[in-house]
Amino acid sequence: MFKVNEERCIGCYQCVNDCPVRDILMKDNKKAYIRNETCIKCGHCIAICPVEAVSTDTYDMEDVKPYEKESFNIEPEVLMNFIKFRRSVRRYKEKPVEKELIEKVIEAGRFTQTSTNSQDVSYVVLQKELPAFKDTVMEVLYQKSQAILKNMTDETMHLKRYALLWELMYKGYQIDKVKNDGLFYNAPVAVLICSNAAVNASLAASNMSLMVHALGLGGYMNGFVIHALSDQPELLAKFGVPEGKQLNCCLVFGHPSVTYKRTVPRKEASIEWR
Repeated sequence: MFKVNEERCIGCYQCVNDCPVRDILMKDNKKAYIRNETCIKCGHCIAICPVEAVSTDTYDMEDVKPYEKESFNIEPEVLMNFIKFRRSVRRYKEKPVEKELIEKVIEAGRFTQTSTNSQDVSYVVLQKELPAFKDTVMEVLYQKSQAILKNMTDETMHLKRYALLWELMYKGYQIDKVKNDGLFYNAPVAVLICSNAAVNASLAASNMSLMVHALGLGGYMNGFVIHALSDQPELLAKFGVPEGKQLNCCLVFGHPSVTYKRTVPRKEASIEWR
């Protein structure tokens, strides 16, 4: 429940005007009142109150930090360069990723916006079970590759190159699982990001990816995992995906063994101004 401390409230209307679901009213005594009827617990009222009169017992108020320009702002040019310089890293050191670093990556996902503040994104961190998970994904991709190649039609022709790649990847992996790991590249961590709203998981994954690189780690989004397991509920459950949740993204990362020197070019943006 969200509530207002009337002794602190100065009746400034900031929370009333900023509430996206109009759940906050102003009493006759010029004190704000939260009905908690249509509230989506977004926390805008906590963030905007100039006198810290709003609080909640739904979440941990220790998460709340006051705004400080020096530590909260990023220069636009710096942010743009950081985004441009980020690479999908597939070369890693034989070194585990510290738990506190993984937790910071998860934290970046936890504080990412979600539709209607559903906060419905779940995370499965694979470390000890990553080898078994890798075996499973390889096997599923191989089986799918054989089905595609055996039943090729005009409609599935666009999948042929993937099927051939998965077949080649699988055969090499059976010979040497370390040298020929063309799926996870011997990374020590994979995080499965799950939600019933793909946009929520995707937004979280994007912020998590930026945090990976801000921490000096390297990583990439493994789309082949989604191709392999998104329609395999039993296998997803085996590896900890919550019942009723969909697998949307797989973020793979570790300590990089490669250093990039510059950004890369991109196609011109496709923009239609109206």
